[in-house]
Amino acid sequence: MNMESNGTLSRRQLIENAAIAAGIAAAVAAIPKQLRAAESVSLKKGDAVLFQGDSITDAGRDRNSKDKANKARALGTGYPMLLGPELLRDHAALDLQIYNRGISGHKVPDLDKRWQKDTIDLKPALLSILIGVNDIWHKLAGNYDGTVGDYETGFAALLARTRKELPGVTIVVCEPFVLRCGAINDTWFPEFDQRRAVAKKVASDAGTLWVPFQTMFDEAVASGTAPSYWAADGVHPTLAGHSLMAQTWRKVVGI
Repeated sequence: MNMESNGTLSRRQLIENAAIAAGIAAAVAAIPKQLRAAESVSLKKGDAVLFQGDSITDAGRDRNSKDKANKARALGTGYPMLLGPELLRDHAALDLQIYNRGISGHKVPDLDKRWQKDTIDLKPALLSILIGVNDIWHKLAGNYDGTVGDYETGFAALLARTRKELPGVTIVVCEPFVLRCGAINDTWFPEFDQRRAVAKKVASDAGTLWVPFQTMFDEAVASGTAPSYWAADGVHPTLAGHSLMAQTWRKVVGI
């Protein structure tokens, strides 16, 4: 962090911070009406909040503690760990049960295989899903042949199944994202952008909330910070990246 000799933030840093904050506000404001909460999400005493996804959500969580809610190690070191304590602090009277069931390397078909045990059986009142980067990354590496169409139909089916089994659940779909550094090169495009568009369409069709992570990071980079500051390899967020994700998630979900 750039600081003057007296320990205060430099004028440049203040300008960058203001630009990032404005960018987040702009990204959230640009969310289509049908993907916004009509009002703040309402939680009841004892409700479960579940974070699902791949390694970005997993973030090194302790699998031995996965069945226990509100355990720091079970939440990993990423945005679920940043969000969990805030939700528990701000809703102390509700005795919320916070879980992280993200698994590194997973794609939509992998979520489908474990959805009953790792989602439906937990009966979350609020379910947050971030999935999609491995669906293209593994394809580029030659380890998977799923198309954009497969991603769309699989994701849509997963959300439809969730609506049927948990009719009262609030679902939050998070936008898949990459930053142009590290492992990310031109071979990812335009297919990755097509998959982002599909995720947004699926979310809209299913009536979920939408967290614009790619837009958020694009705005942060436009403010003057290097892409690697937010995700060193272009995929996995740094601590700063996870913090930005947590901040934006709360702004969208409203809890």
